[in-house]
Amino acid sequence: MKKNQRNTTSLIFLLSAMLFSSTATLYAREDQFQGQKISASANQQNVIRGKVVDQQNLALPGAVIRNLTTGKAVQTNLEGEFSLPYDDLKTTVLEISFLGFETQTLSVGDLNFLTVQLKETTSVLNEVVVTALGIKREEKQLGYSQQTLNGEELNHARSNNWSDELKGKVAGMTMLSSNSGPMNSTQIKLRGDRSVNLGANGALIVVDGVIVGGDLWSSGSETAYIGDDAPVDYGNGIADLNPDDIESITVLKGPGAAALYGSRAGNGVLMITTKSGGKKNKGLGVSFNSNVSFDVIQHWPDYQYQYGQGSGKSFNKDGDPFYSYGTSEDGANTGSTSSAFGPKFDGQYYFQYDPTTEGQGEERTLWRPYKNNIKDFWRTGLTTTNSLGLSGGNDKGSIRATITHSKNEWIMPNTGFDRTTIATKAKYEIARGVTVNSNVSYSNRSSDNLPGTGYGNHTIGYFMIFQNPNVDLDWYRPIWKKDKYQLEQIHPFSSYIENPYLIAYETTNAVNANTIVGSLSTDIDLAPKLKLMLRGAINSRADKREERRPYNTTKFGEGYFKTQQINFTEINTDFLLSYTEDKGDVFTYGLSLGGNMRDSKWHSNASWVRGLVTPGVYMIANGKDKPSTKIADENLKVNSLYGMASVGYKNMIFLDGTLRNDWSSSLPEMNWSFMYASLNASVVLSDILVLPHAIDYSKLRFSYADVGNGTSSYKTKLYYENSEFPSSATAPTTLHNIDLKPEGTQSFEIGYEHRMFKNRLGFDLTLYETKTKNQLITIPLNLVTGYSRAFVNAGTVRNRGIEVVVNATPVKTKSFTWNTTLNWAKNNNKILSLSPDLEGGDQQVLAESGTAQIIGKVGGTTGDLYGYKFVRNDEGQIVYTDKGLPEQSKEVEYIGSAYADWTAGWVNTFKYKNFTLSFTLDGSYGGKVYSQTHHKMSEQGKLGHTLYGREEGFIIGEGVVRNEDGTFAPNTTKVNPAAYYGEYYRRANLESNSFDASYLKVRDVSIEYNFPKSVLDKLKMTRLSVSVFGRNLATLTSFPIFDPETAALNGGSMMPGVEMGQLPSPATYGFNLKLEF
Repeated sequence: MKKNQRNTTSLIFLLSAMLFSSTATLYAREDQFQGQKISASANQQNVIRGKVVDQQNLALPGAVIRNLTTGKAVQTNLEGEFSLPYDDLKTTVLEISFLGFETQTLSVGDLNFLTVQLKETTSVLNEVVVTALGIKREEKQLGYSQQTLNGEELNHARSNNWSDELKGKVAGMTMLSSNSGPMNSTQIKLRGDRSVNLGANGALIVVDGVIVGGDLWSSGSETAYIGDDAPVDYGNGIADLNPDDIESITVLKGPGAAALYGSRAGNGVLMITTKSGGKKNKGLGVSFNSNVSFDVIQHWPDYQYQYGQGSGKSFNKDGDPFYSYGTSEDGANTGSTSSAFGPKFDGQYYFQYDPTTEGQGEERTLWRPYKNNIKDFWRTGLTTTNSLGLSGGNDKGSIRATITHSKNEWIMPNTGFDRTTIATKAKYEIARGVTVNSNVSYSNRSSDNLPGTGYGNHTIGYFMIFQNPNVDLDWYRPIWKKDKYQLEQIHPFSSYIENPYLIAYETTNAVNANTIVGSLSTDIDLAPKLKLMLRGAINSRADKREERRPYNTTKFGEGYFKTQQINFTEINTDFLLSYTEDKGDVFTYGLSLGGNMRDSKWHSNASWVRGLVTPGVYMIANGKDKPSTKIADENLKVNSLYGMASVGYKNMIFLDGTLRNDWSSSLPEMNWSFMYASLNASVVLSDILVLPHAIDYSKLRFSYADVGNGTSSYKTKLYYENSEFPSSATAPTTLHNIDLKPEGTQSFEIGYEHRMFKNRLGFDLTLYETKTKNQLITIPLNLVTGYSRAFVNAGTVRNRGIEVVVNATPVKTKSFTWNTTLNWAKNNNKILSLSPDLEGGDQQVLAESGTAQIIGKVGGTTGDLYGYKFVRNDEGQIVYTDKGLPEQSKEVEYIGSAYADWTAGWVNTFKYKNFTLSFTLDGSYGGKVYSQTHHKMSEQGKLGHTLYGREEGFIIGEGVVRNEDGTFAPNTTKVNPAAYYGEYYRRANLESNSFDASYLKVRDVSIEYNFPKSVLDKLKMTRLSVSVFGRNLATLTSFPIFDPETAALNGGSMMPGVEMGQLPSPATYGFNLKLEF
């Protein structure tokens, strides 16, 4: 496998180098007719050349130039230039269009080089968009919803994971993130959850026709709540893409838009098109982009620093609260608790920890708080990114090559990453009608340490919870006790929590990830209207990981070392035969037949030792016992044939149909073949009806799709699993199923588009419904069967929703323009059925962490949060015991849905002369989040709201007590504050620790200045711009911890609605410089 992978990669790189070399030798043959009339020699080439710019004379890459005489069309390159064949120059008429600009139609005359300046508008009716399989079509022909963003929109405010820049910009898109570190993975969802398997709802990511997925690469089985080790987020493949290489992103939201991509496209598709090279009259085109950004933590929980460490139950002989690090003349040891219900900071002196002796001091010292003893652990993060691009070409071909390096020093000490990406994109016409295309991207991402996440004493989130107000952060340095280096860490108050600097510098998670994404394709014109595309594509990632755990930690007293190698390779081979016909002004139609062979292999080899002979030496050979090993493989093959037919009537009514059949190796032989189809229609009402003059465009669209899906491998037969013990295997705990059938998603969508006032105002309205049935899921089994789970076809999930997008240009003058886009979406998710084999028949635990559970019930949603609540009477009052403490329910109850009622985004761009101001507001209304951090810090008296009642020395809970006759009376029992808060905010009580997840964020702001042409000409540049930007600058929310936009990294997926030891979410400020020659 590795040999074949190397050969394929070498071939792609070799072809790119040959194309680059060929392109370079052709510059000497460039014509000299720019701005001149056609000469006889130029006329023999039958090519018209030109450049498309905006009103500031900046190039418009991706503009569409259509020869209305011949019907042929091309797009401008990175420099805004184009070359287009013609038959008769004098009769040639060109149509030039670009998203956000007015379309121009002009006659060429006798000039061979045209400079076309487009004026901005809100939208363009004939805009060409990239659809499934990379097929380019006019927007008005589409019968389904899609949104297209150009690359410039994604580069206003940089992020470590560029996909964060999509937030707030696409209606119906939600992004689930665990805020788990510098490689923070994101699961992109379109129109809700279609599956009760919460890790299987992400959209498909396609880059230049190559499927790169979007799956989470976490540490695997570790749980968010007190597991043997902490989950680690190693990032997902989408983050490796250089945002400067992105030309456009087309979001295909429903299965109807993406049916041609097969089973994995049921959750929608992000089609990413990267920039291409182009012709330069004098040498190569050069672009350089440099940016620096700083991450600053601006929001903290409401920590209290009025009372120090103590249980609230320790009093001296005079009956006053006191503190003593160990047993002293003042009394017994009170310094081992993690709670902060101790004495108030009021100028007293107590026997406390002495860092010089690493124990109790001999003298009493001032009892005082250290108000920055959590904040000072963190630092200002720094990310620098530099990208260099070269591009060029001629009439035969083009090439673009970029190299980008990013270095991140994250906000947590000793964490961050280095990332280098090299990408080439080339095409060359090797013969008349035969063009070869090559796309290759290589990325190396490495880190010496990524933070563990979740609630466990080996994470920094856990330390922030347990740190006490009277403990100086400096006391934890220099990590190890004197004369006990690598043997015993410093614990200023509790041996249960790890030293934070030991977590940062000694408890490390290293990774070196190498990713190659590439394709080699050939476009062949078999006949004037018949084309054939042949393509081979590869997506390969190899991760090498190391986990180091030092001596003297709670989980690994004698150390631990693990090394793991993970390899994933997917090879796709495609063909697509396309025929188009234009019957004058009446009918147009097209037919396409294609096929795909998908071969994916996943391999993991892990070895670890628990217990090291020599502390601090991290080698498998240094283990005290024989190493444990675990090897896992998963192979999958899917073969597919598909077809597409389209017909248009008078360029105003369009009908498309697709049909696809997959053969999946993951299903039993009798069911491995499954077929599905889609049907899309659009009607341009503005071309059919006589509408008021103010209406520019009106369109109805309809879409229906049925998408099938197989499953992962090895679910249909009994396979033994590799054990961690050498030369041994174990029987699986999941019952196989020889009767598995493909699951299916049916989707229906209707939409209406309307634009008016010369495209100054427009809106897009979409209504949709999806149903996913025969879901491939695991269900729990009674252990008497010999299995804990079974894999079955069961369950139906329905999503119904509405999406609204409004575009407007409220102000437009000669020097000032304001463009604005408002999007709003609401999705209603409902479980219609579950497996009849479930105990109870109508509910199943979909995810759990601690006492928080996501339970799917018939009639509920896939994000319903369940847990224990207060016992209340019929009037809703909390019922208290005779001891004055709140009663808790004995059965879990519904807390709320983790998902928002609706989401919205508002994108604005203001242009004044050469200045551009952009900002995005992003909002989410509704939803619940359970906070483990809030539970523990409230229980321990470390948040501001727990100060109530301490001065008085008691609390009377607001509620009632139950009388013997069943009636209720007001609660009047006084309770010690420590006991009250400990019970009221106990871990099992989700009601008191769950909060509204609504928020409104200033997602991004940027100010850019583009230098005028007069300056560019003097500097011999085509573009020079500088900008400042910010991300996540402000958040309006009632969530009391860091960020309501969170989920728990739980094993190999993210659990929505649950916060477990959350890390801070910083704001980002930065500067950017762009140069083009």
